[in-house]
Amino acid sequence: MSFLLILGIALALAMDAFAVSLSVGLTVKRATEGQTFRLAFHFGLFQSLMPVVGWTAGESIIKYIQEFDHWVAFGLLLAVGSKMIFESFQRERDLKVEKPDPTRGVSLFVLSVATSLDALAVGLSLAALHVDIIYPALVIGFVAFAMTVVGMKIGPLLGKVVGKRAELMGGATLLLIGIKILADHL
Repeated sequence: MSFLLILGIALALAMDAFAVSLSVGLTVKRATEGQTFRLAFHFGLFQSLMPVVGWTAGESIIKYIQEFDHWVAFGLLLAVGSKMIFESFQRERDLKVEKPDPTRGVSLFVLSVATSLDALAVGLSLAALHVDIIYPALVIGFVAFAMTVVGMKIGPLLGKVVGKRAELMGGATLLLIGIKILADHL
């Protein structure tokens, strides 16, 4: 799998983290370096671990789906991308947390898991395509880290305008990658 394709997947997956970090940037007004690092570190960590979990699960079932694995990859990317696009049109997500600082404690954990669930399905797709997971997982984690930092920095300025469009773009990118995978195998 080429670096550009891995980067495209990483950018698409990072759109949830970016959108959430924009919103968090809005709620904390002026994010400290500590808050920015905590959120970026956890989003990057979870984004890099979830594809590994999905890939590991996929490796155990791959012998049963080898003949139609490209359809599985396409279907998973279609589902994840469509979900992201659908959510981008919903009203503002409820990101309000009981704690004043969403970059700590349970709120941080919940946001980290929520923004990385899509990466689990991508890991399963990569297993179906027989792609080694370590390099893509590292790229996905690094991109999520970087996009979270950017989101936290510009959140107070652009969060409400860019947040939903970022998720829409991420979903569309996953759909296009799924179509490319299907086209390459047919």
